[in-house]
This record gives sequence, structure tokens and C-alpha cells, in this order.
Amino acid sequence: MGSTPTDETDNRMHELKAFDETKAGVKGLVDEGVLKIPTIFHHPPDKFSNSTNSTNTQHIIPVIDFTTTRQDIINKIKEASETWGFFQVVNHGIPLNVLEDMKDGVVRFFEQDTEVKKKMYTRDQTKPLVYNSNFEMYSSPALNWRDTFVCSVAPNPPKPEDLPVVCRDIVLEYGAHVEKLGITLFELLSEALGLNPNHLKDMDCSKWIMLLGHYYPSCPEPELTMGTTKHSDGSFLTVLLQDHIGGLQILYQDSWIDVPPIPEALVVNIGDLLQLVTNDRFKSVEHRVLANTIGPRVSVACFLRGQEKLYGPIKELLSKDNPPKYRETTFTDYVAYYNAKGLDGSSALQHFKI
Repeated sequence: MGSTPTDETDNRMHELKAFDETKAGVKGLVDEGVLKIPTIFHHPPDKFSNSTNSTNTQHIIPVIDFTTTRQDIINKIKEASETWGFFQVVNHGIPLNVLEDMKDGVVRFFEQDTEVKKKMYTRDQTKPLVYNSNFEMYSSPALNWRDTFVCSVAPNPPKPEDLPVVCRDIVLEYGAHVEKLGITLFELLSEALGLNPNHLKDMDCSKWIMLLGHYYPSCPEPELTMGTTKHSDGSFLTVLLQDHIGGLQILYQDSWIDVPPIPEALVVNIGDLLQLVTNDRFKSVEHRVLANTIGPRVSVACFLRGQEKLYGPIKELLSKDNPPKYRETTFTDYVAYYNAKGLDGSSALQHFKI
């Protein structure tokens, strides 16, 4: 007799729990010298369809220089947000040494002694710093080859003593820089929509900032898994700092396009909630991260998230020809649905369509 689906589910749950209980994450597997990745990390092959390689230069993600004229920046952000949902910014005001130290801080965190790190491993989202592997471990179809730490950096930054010494100062410093940049970005995005510069800020779109430090160890079988599965972001806006290794791709016109690492640049992408409040004017685009053999790759994602209030399509953008496409939702309800669904490759926005 073969195994039944129930047996397979039980086995999988057993494997997930065993992996979770090591508290050492994916890095722990690599440190043990794993050559074959566990089946809980295997992704079905269709996740890799329409893959492009890095030679696809026909589509280049817009790079916007913040030292050009304000009107030029607004025009470029408008076009990028309506067509790509992604752009990179340079000369954004965050010093290069801060960017470098933030990436180094992520490396220092994940490469500290395993026993020290284990004490911080948790799935309790109320802790000031949450370190684990795969936040949606028990809901998504396959695990991703990465470990993460998360903390909220605005509006109430953590107390220094609540953060690990190895990255405490830089997390607070970088968080403060991103908070300032976020205000600038929302002013530019408001103007790109033809609204008053303070419109999105006054909706508290950038009130809360979650900082995620991702660590993608080198993978012995990168063709079988993903660094991060295809998804769009459950935020208003995401500001991403990536290192030189690359692997981030966006889904554009049904093919995967690389987002090449540019020294000193930050990647900015529209999140689901900005697509919702702009009534589909700005696009929250699906993206993924490939597993790699070079590793470790590190990135720092800052999710600019909303306040506890109802969000729906902005009235000033609606008309008889452009009625609301989404119902109102609170940020908490949106995120609860997003997290429960897990990174299954589908957009949470569908659930809120009228």
C-alpha cells in the first residue's frame, strides 16, 4: 500500500516542526553541509515558467536620479508606477556608508554564534525583534531558502536594548533615514497622481515602517527551490536595499525581468494597498528572488504600512467612468488575510475587489 495524502500531510508537518525546532534556520542546514535540500523546500516546476536570464536587456527597470528637477522626478515616478510598479532611486540622500553598514549589520546578525541567535528565534509577532525562517511556514506550499529578522522602526523605534548588539545602532539609524525618504516618496507619488503633495502622507500611508533583514544562504540545488516565491507586497510602498549578488526579478508582460543591483541605489516598489487606494492607477507588481549558489545574499526590505483606519479608493481619483474597484478595508484586516493566505503566488487584492 502506498502512502495516503493524510500520511504525506502528517509527514510534511512533522518535517516542518523538526526544521522549525532547530531554531537555526536555513543557515543551520548550510552550516551542517547539506548537499540535498529537504523536500519541504522543493517548489513545483511551474513556479519557474517564463524565466528570463540576465541577458534580457530589452526591459530595464527605470532608474530615477533625485538630483534632477522635481517635475522630471514626478513624471518618471508616475510612468514607472503606472507601468512597472518598480523603480530604482539614486542620490536619494542616504549616505553610502549607512547603506553598506546596514547590509553588514544583516550579515553580522545571521553569522553570530548559533546559540546566541537561537535565543531570539520566535514566531511571537509581539516581540520587538522577531527572527525566524519563513514567516508563513505552516501556510505556504513550499518553504523559501532564506532566514529573516523583523522589527518595527517607526513611528516608535525599538529601545536599543531590545535589539541585538551586532546591528542595534545601524538598524535605528537606517530606519530613521528610510522614514525621511518615505515622506519624500509619498509627496512625489501624491503629485504624480495630481493630488496635493501631502495627500498620501495625511492618509498615514507611511506611518508604520517594518524593517526586514533577509539572509539567503548559498543553495546546493537552487533549481529546486526559491529565495522568495512570487508575490506582491502587503504594504503601501516598499524600499529595498539589495547587495551585489542579485536574483530579484519582477513579472513584466508575462516574463521575468532582472532588477540589477546598482551600488548606492534603492529599489522602490508599489505595494498592494497603494494599488487599492489609487484604484489600479499604480501597479503592485509580482516579484520573486531566485536561490543562488554564490550566497549569502542579503537584502533589507522596509515596508511602509498604514495606520488603523479604513482605506479605500481615493475619492479625488474616482469618476463616473472610473468607479471604485475595491471595497474599503482596514490595514489590519488586509494583512491578516495576506498572512493567512501565505506566499502562494496569488494576489491578496482579488479578495477585496468589488
